[in-house]
Amino acid sequence: MLTDVASALRVERTPAPVRAQVLDNLRQAIIERQLAPGRRLIERELVEMTGVSRTSIREALRELAAEGLVTTIPNRGTVVASVTADEARQLYEVRSALEALAGRLFTVHASAAQRAALVRALQRIERLAEKGAPVLAAKDDFYDVLFEGGGNESLRAIVAGLHARVSVLRSLSLSVPGRAAQSVTELRDIVDAVLAGDAEEAAIACSRHVEEAGRVGLLALAEQAAS
Repeated sequence: MLTDVASALRVERTPAPVRAQVLDNLRQAIIERQLAPGRRLIERELVEMTGVSRTSIREALRELAAEGLVTTIPNRGTVVASVTADEARQLYEVRSALEALAGRLFTVHASAAQRAALVRALQRIERLAEKGAPVLAAKDDFYDVLFEGGGNESLRAIVAGLHARVSVLRSLSLSVPGRAAQSVTELRDIVDAVLAGDAEEAAIACSRHVEEAGRVGLLALAEQAAS
């Protein structure tokens, strides 16, 4: 297990800034639960696994703390943050409202090119789901198109602030057997409403998608807590 995590965290020597690579690798490992909730993040170990300096590790941990992905606990140090059922429920409630608004705004304001991009994003998710491949990154792309096409920068900024914690919950719900296929059906309902020009139905479809993800995610959290 330690070898798998080290492999995921190892920083390649590419033109991209080292700090950005460290941050991205750590964030992804937390979202995908390779670094599980409650796990201590010891700087010395992270330096060995990533191959970068302690300064780069500290900078990345500060950014992850700002995103709500890690926290500092007295006498334990930095640990991967755990999401309680109440916190998850609140996040799902906020997501439901924000994404419903995004669906409504996209239907009203999106250009033909942006509508086509949303269709392509859905098709990519469908292809991955059919193969049984991970769809989390493809879903991020779908939502990037949806929020950009709405033309509301304030909404995009709020969503960006929630993105890391939402991604943790999205990864958890998508790990439940059958959820990815059901998610595709719900996303297809969103796109169908958008293409029909029905802003209210698009909002409802977006909200329904989050509510279903929340139902599955909260069940998964409960099972996780019981194990």
